[in-house]
Amino acid sequence: MCEKINPIDIYNKNINILLGSGASADLFPTLYLKIKDSDGSQETIETLANKFNDCREILTTLFMHYYQTCIYPVQSFDFSGKHSDSEDKNLQNYKNFLHTLLSLLDRSKEPYRKINIFTTNYDGCLSHVADTMLFKDVHEFVINDGTAGFHKKILHPRNFNTFQSQIGIFERSNYGIPQLNIIHLHGSVYWSKVEDKIEVNYTKRFENFLDNSIQNKLEAFSDYLANENNKSENIFAIDLNNEEINKFWENYNQLPIVNPTKWKFYETVFDEHYYQMLRFLSYELEKPNSILITFGFSFADEHILKLIQRSLSNPQLQTFICCYSSKSRNNMEEAFKLWRNVNVIGPNNDINKLDFSKFNESVLSISSKGMNNSENLVGSNVMKTQNNE
Repeated sequence: MCEKINPIDIYNKNINILLGSGASADLFPTLYLKIKDSDGSQETIETLANKFNDCREILTTLFMHYYQTCIYPVQSFDFSGKHSDSEDKNLQNYKNFLHTLLSLLDRSKEPYRKINIFTTNYDGCLSHVADTMLFKDVHEFVINDGTAGFHKKILHPRNFNTFQSQIGIFERSNYGIPQLNIIHLHGSVYWSKVEDKIEVNYTKRFENFLDNSIQNKLEAFSDYLANENNKSENIFAIDLNNEEINKFWENYNQLPIVNPTKWKFYETVFDEHYYQMLRFLSYELEKPNSILITFGFSFADEHILKLIQRSLSNPQLQTFICCYSSKSRNNMEEAFKLWRNVNVIGPNNDINKLDFSKFNESVLSISSKGMNNSENLVGSNVMKTQNNE
């Protein structure tokens, strides 16, 4: 049976969501690779980058692959274009997810009703889907991405504390409009540096900064990483000269996203915003009657992992960690075994997976179907000693 997150238990609390790359898995590739190390463990972009950090040629080839297969597809994705069935399903899952959150807010009795959605994804799925829902008048709500401005939208942390209210004709009544805060912890492809500020532009058009000759050379390298029979010890670099290497890193280091080797930004203005948003996450989790729900997040970012572990010393914080596989569920149970106020939810076998569809149907749902459709999923309370560190 699945430990469902009961809407009755959370709708009137301070709800915080943490989404990782698993939420967009049918739209964009993740850091995970099929290639394995000599011990048979699965490699990722991060593990390979750390292994070959001292080999400039291989590291450059790896990050060219990362840009070509993971970053540029996000930059060039057309939300208004024609999509595959799996892409349409993924976008529909985002709609179902936001619909559930807004339904919870509709039932809330708080004067300023809001839910914080923290995401480590740098795609525009949340903002695009919210925009389409607003256009169709599905819900009355405000989507707050932390920006202010008209022609130029400038990002600033203080904007997440602003709210809109609806006032009656004779100003005898007012109520806070339900609000979704979207906080990009690892940056966004739609960000750019303007002097000492961050501008957000969702209509920005991108050009691939890898020329055709390099893209052609990368095909063999990418194919090697995609073969589960290959070993990382035999990895190779493509033929690059110093000018090509330097040009690539000059362009790559301007990207407004977290670098997966150190989980840090290269640019100071983005790095400062990153730590401000971590403080914002910490502050929200320390509030009374708080809820944290994670989905599609591997906790590879040690800053976020340690922050959440520290926040669990708040006895009024209830955390639900939703895992894709039984392996990740076991890993999360081990990582959070010291805390009483953690529920780990995930499959109980290797056949069934907790993907975005099952999460919306079985774990976080306001429908009767979602409450009862819980076959082959289990939830476990991590009930050990309370850690007050």
